Amino acid sequence: MSDEPNSDAEGREPESDGPPEQTPQEKPAGAAGKSAGAPDSSTKQPGSSAADGAGKGPAGQDVPPKDDGGSEQQPTDRGEGPISAPQQPARSDRPEQPAPGGSEEPAPSEQPAAPDKPAPSEPPASSQQSASPAAPTPPVPPSPAGADPTAAMPVGHGPGGDSTPPEESGSLMENTSAADNGMSAKEAKKAAKKAAKLEKKQKRRRTGWRRLLPTWRMVLGGVLLIVLLVSGALVAGYLLVSIPAPNKAAAAQTNVFLYADGTQIARDGEINRENITLGQVPKKAQHAVLAAEDRDFYNESAVDPQAMARAGWNMITGGERQSGSTITQQYVKNYYLSQDQTVTRKAKEFFIALKLDNEVSKNDILQGYLNTSYFGRNAYGIQSAAHAYYGKDVSELTTAEGAYLAALVNSPNAYDTRAHPENKDRAVARWNYVLDGMVEEGWLSKGERAKMKFPEPDPVKPPRNMSGERGYLVWAVKNYLINNNIIDEQRLAAGGFRITTTFQPKKQKAMRDAVDDKLMSKLDKKNRKVDRYVRAGGASVDPKTGKVVAMYGGIGFTKQYTNNATRRDYQVGSTFKPFLFTAAIQHKSTTQDGRPIRASTIYDGTNKREVVSNGQGTGYAPENEDQRSYGKIPVSTAMDKSVNSVFAQMGIDVGPKKVVETAVDLGISKNVPNLAPNGSIALGVTTASPLDMAEAYATLANHGKHGHYSMVQKATRGGEVVNLPDHDPKQAVPRAAADSTTATMRSVVQGGTGTAAQSAGRPAAGKTGTAEEDKAAWFAGYTPDLATVIGVMGQNPKTAVQEPLYGAGGQPRVNGGGYPAEIWGAYTKKALEGRPVKDFDLETAGNGNVPGTQPPSSSDPSSDAPSDEPSDKPTRPEEPTEGPSSPPPSTQPPSSPPPSDPAIGGVDGGGPGDPGGGDPGGIGGNGAPGGDTEGDPGSAWNGGAPGVRRW
Repeated sequence: MSDEPNSDAEGREPESDGPPEQTPQEKPAGAAGKSAGAPDSSTKQPGSSAADGAGKGPAGQDVPPKDDGGSEQQPTDRGEGPISAPQQPARSDRPEQPAPGGSEEPAPSEQPAAPDKPAPSEPPASSQQSASPAAPTPPVPPSPAGADPTAAMPVGHGPGGDSTPPEESGSLMENTSAADNGMSAKEAKKAAKKAAKLEKKQKRRRTGWRRLLPTWRMVLGGVLLIVLLVSGALVAGYLLVSIPAPNKAAAAQTNVFLYADGTQIARDGEINRENITLGQVPKKAQHAVLAAEDRDFYNESAVDPQAMARAGWNMITGGERQSGSTITQQYVKNYYLSQDQTVTRKAKEFFIALKLDNEVSKNDILQGYLNTSYFGRNAYGIQSAAHAYYGKDVSELTTAEGAYLAALVNSPNAYDTRAHPENKDRAVARWNYVLDGMVEEGWLSKGERAKMKFPEPDPVKPPRNMSGERGYLVWAVKNYLINNNIIDEQRLAAGGFRITTTFQPKKQKAMRDAVDDKLMSKLDKKNRKVDRYVRAGGASVDPKTGKVVAMYGGIGFTKQYTNNATRRDYQVGSTFKPFLFTAAIQHKSTTQDGRPIRASTIYDGTNKREVVSNGQGTGYAPENEDQRSYGKIPVSTAMDKSVNSVFAQMGIDVGPKKVVETAVDLGISKNVPNLAPNGSIALGVTTASPLDMAEAYATLANHGKHGHYSMVQKATRGGEVVNLPDHDPKQAVPRAAADSTTATMRSVVQGGTGTAAQSAGRPAAGKTGTAEEDKAAWFAGYTPDLATVIGVMGQNPKTAVQEPLYGAGGQPRVNGGGYPAEIWGAYTKKALEGRPVKDFDLETAGNGNVPGTQPPSSSDPSSDAPSDEPSDKPTRPEEPTEGPSSPPPSTQPPSSPPPSDPAIGGVDGGGPGDPGGGDPGGIGGNGAPGGDTEGDPGSAWNGGAPGVRRW
């Protein structure tokens, strides 16, 4: 093999079949310590490395190399000692090389110059051991004369393939080169140790994404800094905040309520407070308050950071609302500060509570808390609350009564069972919570607890300045602000707000006059007992804005405290059926045999037809009004006549869950009682309020766009403007679904059960409804400009029990097409007086033609008897249907003359029956009987038919 390195024309490095022999004159060399080709003034041969000097003693004798933390010298396979790198003659024409220790590589395009003399053929051996013992270092091919032996190696690798980083290699070369120039062994060892430290530091250096993570020192330092800052802030706050004088100014203010035009409705805010000593409060009543609000009061600090954090977390995550404040903090807020929900107020409350706890006894704090807490009914303090709810002094309270008053502190408005009978279950649950807490704390025995019954509070005694309709409007607005978390209840009770409502005086008067003229003037309470049970409620909403423009709550707030416009304890009956049809269009539902449900879809209206699900009978067969059978009829006719058998089947076809979803989309609150996804939902067992229904019908009037109703258009307190929620309408259901429902309901007014509403003199859509046993009758309808719902209810004024309205006003039966539809027509006509008459702009499902939009051709549109052919036969069916579009009834309806008094109006399909006595899935009770000739026969949908399974 030739000693001459072979280089091709392109300057590639020579290849070798094996390592060439080393000449005697050559000396071992490590990594180059100087620039290649640079002249050396020393006596050493050019190209010798620092490894040479490391192996020479002062007299030039060979000495063993010292271990400097690097790899040991490797002997050759011939036993001749370390293999040295070839000497490199200097070249003045070579470009300047990087400084020792640098990491630069020559550019790939730079080629080594041709050697002046043949380079030694013996390749150098690595001066350090390979990183892996299992992989021996391969021989390094010789470099061309004058070339840097490390130039062709990867960056970060020294001669021999070690993994030393470039800068580390440079440091080692510089140190060993210095030893060649006379560095002592001690100095060389020191330099080697320094290089080893540098190498270790390089290995610890984090790379990639780890560089972004803080070190443990940084984390610890940050935590310590935060602790110091928080501690400093707490100390500074405690020293700077002092206990202020009692805040009496806020309690002395009143709230002013205004109509939409700025005229005043009423003022409220008279403070009802009587301070007492703690000794006057029975121990059981004291313990009840502690069990409800702060069971560790006597053993804890003034503040509870854990409870505050939990309350904050619940607020952020939408969990159950909690105050997070101890009794001491609540007392500070009530007595020294305001009810403002600000960070500044909360911070002051925190520090004042700490100071107060160190300066005042626990008994004094509890006494102040009991005298300043708000219990509802405008009562401040437990003494005033005892008189407001039970008409007695606080010292006479029983344990059960004291527990109820303690339950009220958490939410007086919600837990007043007289003001909100629909919330009684919640109030009883809270009362039980208080008593159970007393048992757990050892303040009440289990035996005493077991004997207690819920103590019903006395009826409400409204303030005298809230007589007439003013009290209904003011309390409805208060509930709206509190329930929508706009203003806190205690803050609102403290007063000082100026609230402009959405109620319009003209429309308010129109509704009051309509109720008086069409209903109240026809009652004879002296000679007809049933007339004493009659109640009326109504709500009117602008479909475009969601503003409540008028409301009728009752004959007078001081006479009938419960607001009939917002109460949720009467079934809505057949007024719920339009939501069922809307759901069918929205969800593209089909019949059991796969036909799309449209206004023209044919259903079987046979009386007591069994409802079918997936080809199997359900065991439920609802009755139609007067047990009439209609045979095969389109959905539009079923809506006109409120045919129960059709809508009971449609409820199963659509699916109860989807029906509930659509009702909620339209605006029915999820909190409405009996809004459950079961079969009974189709016939209106839901107990929504007139206001709830008006909001949902307004969505239909607005082509499926829903905006939550609003009662307040502006609220201020001093210079503060209260933020109000956004009520901009958003598309809740498809327009085709809403407009198709509107089209079917137009025929209800034009020729169905709601013809009395034609007195409005405007295009209108609506639906009648009657609750079971004639306990309530409804008319819900709208024009393009106004959505209004009127309800007439029966209630015993002494017992508050719901009563049937058979014979009220001298009529055999009150139904939705009678008094409610008449009131609706009279109000709508007056409310829209002077405004242009608008027709509906509808975009219906299918081909755009929905049957029933024109009045029927019958000469007696109010007649209840079905004709041989449905009066609202579709002119152009939307979908292909099976069977004749207008068949005669399958059975002849019983003959009955039309009503002699048109005030009775049309008929409904009937409300649900009484609830059955068994568990779900067992045998239900009988449905309530139907009326005489009109109205809703009681069905067994809710309670279950005799001997059949409940649904």
